[in-house]
Amino acid sequence: MSKNLVIVESPAKAHTIEKYLGSDFKVLASVGHVRKDTKVDKATFDVTYEIDPGHKQIISELKKASKAADKVWLATDEDREGESISWHLTEVLGLPKDTARITFHEITKPALEAAILNPRTVDMDMVASQQARQTLDMLVGYDLSDIVRRKVPGAISAGRVQSPALRLIVEREKEIEKFAGKSTFKISGKFLKDAEFDASYDGKAPEDEAGARELLEGFSGKKFVVTEVEETEGAKANPVPFTTAALQIEANSKLGFSSRTTMTAAQGLYQAGLITYHRTDSLNLSKQAVAAAASYIKEHFGAGYLKTRSFKTKSAGAQEAHEAIRPTDFSRVSAGKNDYEKRLYQLIWARTLATQMANAKVAKTTIRINDEFVAKGEVVVFDGFLKVYGKSKDLELPRVAKGDEVKLLAMTARQTFQKPPARYTEGSLVKKLEELGIGRPSTYASIMTAIQARGYVVKGESEGEEREVVELKLDAGTVSRSLVREKYGANKGKLMPTLIGELVSGFLTENFKNIVDYKFTANIEKDLDLVAEAKLARVKMLKDFYGPFRDTVLAANGVERYNNARLLGHDPETGKPIYAKVGKNGGFIQIGDNEKEAGEKPRFAPLPKRKSVKTVTLEQALKQLALPSLPRVLGAAPDGVELIAAAGPFGPYLKGGKYNIPMKDYDPYLVTFEEALPLYQAKVNSILADFGEIMIINGAYGPYVKGPGRRNHVKVPKDLDPKSISLEQAKEMLENKPKTRRRAPRKK
Repeated sequence: MSKNLVIVESPAKAHTIEKYLGSDFKVLASVGHVRKDTKVDKATFDVTYEIDPGHKQIISELKKASKAADKVWLATDEDREGESISWHLTEVLGLPKDTARITFHEITKPALEAAILNPRTVDMDMVASQQARQTLDMLVGYDLSDIVRRKVPGAISAGRVQSPALRLIVEREKEIEKFAGKSTFKISGKFLKDAEFDASYDGKAPEDEAGARELLEGFSGKKFVVTEVEETEGAKANPVPFTTAALQIEANSKLGFSSRTTMTAAQGLYQAGLITYHRTDSLNLSKQAVAAAASYIKEHFGAGYLKTRSFKTKSAGAQEAHEAIRPTDFSRVSAGKNDYEKRLYQLIWARTLATQMANAKVAKTTIRINDEFVAKGEVVVFDGFLKVYGKSKDLELPRVAKGDEVKLLAMTARQTFQKPPARYTEGSLVKKLEELGIGRPSTYASIMTAIQARGYVVKGESEGEEREVVELKLDAGTVSRSLVREKYGANKGKLMPTLIGELVSGFLTENFKNIVDYKFTANIEKDLDLVAEAKLARVKMLKDFYGPFRDTVLAANGVERYNNARLLGHDPETGKPIYAKVGKNGGFIQIGDNEKEAGEKPRFAPLPKRKSVKTVTLEQALKQLALPSLPRVLGAAPDGVELIAAAGPFGPYLKGGKYNIPMKDYDPYLVTFEEALPLYQAKVNSILADFGEIMIINGAYGPYVKGPGRRNHVKVPKDLDPKSISLEQAKEMLENKPKTRRRAPRKK
């Protein structure tokens, strides 16, 4: 056994480190957290921990290895969570309190050797801060989730940090709904002086078509003269190094990555020793990194492109690490084991080099015509950092002088609508949370995942709708009118609240103001920083929060079930009220009040397609209520089997004898027998042999044998005629089918 045992978190990291430390060091992985908190004493805030069942074998191996080693080194990640894992390891493995704890910002030979020479012990203040965060999240999660499940239909749970994030998305959606944008007419002209160029009208935009037509007609036959030419030279400022939040924002904007995808790819790059630690608030670059970047820039681009800089971290609570995210070796232009890692590495590599390069220089030209039209051009004189990061687009204007006459070729007035506030993307939401001081680098990805996994937020899929806009054109002295189609309202990739998400946010805003208050949540983060700095006791911090919070929970127990029902009107025949409501499975129509109030059961109907509780009208609701009830008999197929339209938890389906056939493209209330029959016939035709519980089916990916139960099937080999398979052969194929690897459950 090696003299030294180094314990890290991941096997990938262990493999990389072992390459650098040599034969005297054995590196093993704890594979994340070895213990989980199962119970919190709400009086003392003592936490009960249990060994994770999946880690028993790992712990046994670590114990054996630690006893055989002369020295143990704890080398988990350098943030609070990593510190907490090191403490758990000392407790579980029975290691002495002075066990060596080492941290490093990058997995390279020099960094590891420096860490070995400068060990410390586990920082119990950082551990206390992490414990406080976990305890807070557990207490809030248990109490809040319990009451939310009981009071809000369809709600699953609620979290301390996710709730303000959900509120941001819901509030933005309300802004969009209230937005009543008006349209104006944007005037632009195409002029000629040696070359064609465009200029925009600089006066007040007409608000209606008549005003736009009058303005265009006024320019007909007019003389156009250059009244001013302004030329200036400016600089484009370099970007700053990547923090965790900035990396997630930029990867979402430039690469289309979700926060989870970005962090997974970054973790892979870090564990392979390709980039520095990926959870950081710091903008700092080490002197060695700046020198390495400078050497690369000089060699590949020339000294004129070099301008070294140092950066100061803005955040006072930048506790997660000591350096920004950067490559460990600038000569490695491309790296990563898959496309995600390669694209993210290239982004980090280019961004870091750009921070140490000269500013880009641009020449800007502004031409004014008749003091009414303005043309702006820009030419990159020196590309500087744009050589590696960013794009330069030249818009060159022709050379003109004051007093020059220019020719009007055409003028256009196009109807332009004001745009509502933009919905958040994952990147822009992370940016907003960072601005508000909510969450930390290690939590942003989990926040994005949680609000979507709970069904409170979805990503939009629409490319937008089309509308007609008026376009007037002045050409050869005549104004013509045309209608032009344009797309608007695209929401693809944007975060949108679901009906249940809006209900949950509304309930929390009304009953738990502090939980969704942005300043309050940010102040908790500051308190956690104070705990890590030994300036605030963990128990005091928890008591100050949990006492008032528990009182709020008790008070909220008395509030009525929160449904946010919308009264659409009354039934013309019976006078009963008709509501649009939200239930655990989404929106629905209800006629009549609840049984306790009305003395009789209300009737229900689904919402019309593409309608929500907010948008459905009384007329549409009455049509839905007139639909027949399900299941609904459509008729008998030629073989005598009765076809029945029904709806289940997985959507609408057609029942034909023993077959349940999905009908995702049909409404079970409206589907006709003529539409349903081909679906049934196709299913029957796909059955090559029916032995009762065992069938031979011709599926979308070829013929297969299906046995009793779920996931009990085997593909028919290509060299075997599926129609020739006997019952005995089918049974034998099912018994000897290849064993599939079961996916391990995701660890929380």
